Formats: sequence, C-alpha cells, structure tokens
Amino acid sequence: MTRKFEGSNLFKLPPEFVTFYYTQTLDHYSYRPEGYATFQQRYLLNNKYWGGMNTSSPIFVYMGDEADIVEVASIAGFMVDLGKRFNGLLMYIEHRYYGESLPFGSKDKAFESANNLGYFNSEQALADYAQLITDFKRNMTSGYRPFIAVGGSYGGMLASWFRLKYPHIVIGAVASSAPILYFDDITPQNGYHVVVTKDFRETSENCYNIIRQSWFEIDRVAAEPNGLMTLSNIFSTCRPLNSSQDLKVRLQHMYTNSAQYDNFPEKPVNDICNAIDGAPAGTDILDRVAAGVNASFMGNSSCHRMSAYSPRNTSEWEWQRCTEMVMPMGYGENETMFQAEPFDINEFTQTCLELFNVAPRPHWITTQFGGHVNLLLMIFSSLIFSAWNSYSLLILTPMQDIKFVFGNFATNIIFSNGLRDPYSAGG
Repeated sequence: MTRKFEGSNLFKLPPEFVTFYYTQTLDHYSYRPEGYATFQQRYLLNNKYWGGMNTSSPIFVYMGDEADIVEVASIAGFMVDLGKRFNGLLMYIEHRYYGESLPFGSKDKAFESANNLGYFNSEQALADYAQLITDFKRNMTSGYRPFIAVGGSYGGMLASWFRLKYPHIVIGAVASSAPILYFDDITPQNGYHVVVTKDFRETSENCYNIIRQSWFEIDRVAAEPNGLMTLSNIFSTCRPLNSSQDLKVRLQHMYTNSAQYDNFPEKPVNDICNAIDGAPAGTDILDRVAAGVNASFMGNSSCHRMSAYSPRNTSEWEWQRCTEMVMPMGYGENETMFQAEPFDINEFTQTCLELFNVAPRPHWITTQFGGHVNLLLMIFSSLIFSAWNSYSLLILTPMQDIKFVFGNFATNIIFSNGLRDPYSAGG
C-alpha cells in the first residue's frame, strides 16, 4: 500500500471531470473550539454516463485513499466501467491530508507537529465522507438515488468500513484489494510478499531466481572498494548511492508495486521479467536486474531517483502506518524471493517515535472495526415485566473472525481480489 507518484501534474483528467471543494469540519468527534476549524476538501464529479436527475441512476463514490485524488481518478478505470454499465454519476472524494485537501492550509503547516497531524486518521476520513455525501444528497432534488461506496487497497478498506459504520448513507460497497485482515497478526506476516513471489515465479522461474540471487550480489558489490559507485553506475541512479539499502528498498518497492498493480492494461511483472530474461547470454545478475528496472521505471528519464523510496520518511502514509495502520509485514529466510526482513514491533515503534514522536496503536483497527472476534453477543433487551419479554432473546454465537460479521451483518459489501493480488492474503 505504498503507491507513490511524482505529482498530479503527470496526470491529466478528461474534461468530463469537474473539480469542487467542500468546507469540511476538522474534528468530527469533539466539541472543543479548535475542532470547529474547517478546511477545503477536494472532490471530483463525472456525469458523462449518468442517467440524470430525473432517474434513479446510482452514484458511485470513490473513497479517496493514500494519494492525490487526480492521480486516483486517472487510474481508477473500474469506476468508469461502473458508470458506463449502470448509468452512474461518479464522485471521487480526496482523503484529508492528501493532495489539496490539507487542514491548516498547507502541507508544511499540516505536518508541522504531531498535534496538527492528530486529526489524520481513518475514522475522521470516514466522517468526512459521511458529511460530504449527506450534504450532497440534501442539495439534490427530490427522488431516490442509491449511493455505493467504492475503493481499492486502503480505499477498499475504507469502503468496507464505511458500509459497516454508515449503512444508512450507502446501500453497498465495492472493496477491491482491501486487506482488512492484515492487522493484529490475523494474517501471516509474510502473506503479502509470498503472493508477490508467487506472481514472479509463475511468470518466469528464471526471473524469480535472478531476483532471489540479486540481493547477495548487491551486498557483495557494495562491500568492494568503490562498490557503491559501481552500483550507482549499473542502476543509473541520479545521485551516487549512500548505501546499498537505498537500492534494495527501491527494488522491493518496484517488485511489490508491480505485483499489486499487475491487472492494469500494462503488465509490469511481465515487463520486468521479459527484460531480465531477454538480456543477452552472459549478462550478469545485476545487469539483468538493472534491465528490469529500466523496463519498469525509466520512462522519459535518463536516471533513477532513490530518495523517494527511503523507508524512514515523513510521508502521509508513514504517519498512518505509525499510528493506526499497523500491518505487520515481514518475512524470514527462504520464505520469499526477498532477503529476510522480519517485522519487529519494538523496532517499528522506535522508528515512529523518532519520526513523529508518537507510538503506534497496533490493536486499534481491530478494536474499532473488528477482526479477532471469538464470540458474538446479541442482546435484545426488554423490561422483565414487558408483554414482549417472551420475545426477547440472548443469543451467543461462536464465530471465527470478521468474515462472519461481513457475511451476516454487513450485507452488500463486495470484495474483489484476484489471486495474483498481494493483498488477497489479507482480505
């Protein structure tokens, strides 16, 4: 869940997308005076396929995730498919603290302190969507029009949670690649990277083996005199590498993102493996991997940037990871095509304290939205003297996990995950 683009200027929307701004409440969950502050939340509308105000055609609402909403709308082709198929109005709401939807007026001010970032969480985001959609409904002319929440990855999690929390606002949700079970050790820590490995291995056994061997080769070359400069030249980095770790993190992101977004019209896993496998006979391991990098990332650039892929950055998503989105992803030796990197909550906590002066709350998501559920307690209460007392029930139903809750009580949530999707391990 680390989609990162260099800026929305790279993404141009067709003219049918119209931009609006909504005056949004800063804090939906307190009545302190500072919580009444507002910010401008951006949203987009596309009515190209809509049946019109005089019909009951649906409104599909994309739950903005960890990106600029223009970038999201540029690549979320599934929304357009829904609009065409059901004559739907398309709405895309930007997540607070992303893109132009910035509390406190600017990103610098919003990220100035943990106090300013304290309003940056999924619960506030869901309340944003609820308030905006409700006001949007009020401003429409009379008549029934169903609203459906849509999202992918983190946005898919938001769509499913929105349907649970606000069932009176949307009649259903479409949640694609939504890893709602990747919290609190419900899913094996290596699940995501096991699926990434499976995708590459099924594409090409040779490609998989080259990638597995490349980590040792990177470390070996880096340990040589001028080894980092050698690696910088092989991989055409824009600046000389300061450590081999920068390169390895960059490659990890490339492989995982390629697998995660492998169902676009492009097939990035195929592109990488074709480049690795297609190198001339006798090409060494690192030159083959570099060919894969060029096939995946080069575009119009003559070099590759490494700094944007530092694991210790203060990006928007890093804040969310360091607070509530604690998904313990790790893997041991020989479990995947990557070097062993087990998840250590103590080390992770220390990193978050250094970055933001906050400690993660690894159990909060399952507390708030469900996950580890061993017993369902439904109590239909009435006074003992009530005439309806004989119809009051105390039911104890054993169940395994949140899947039971979604299956029995969160009707009209559709989860869409292909088996090649790394997040299928946790959703």
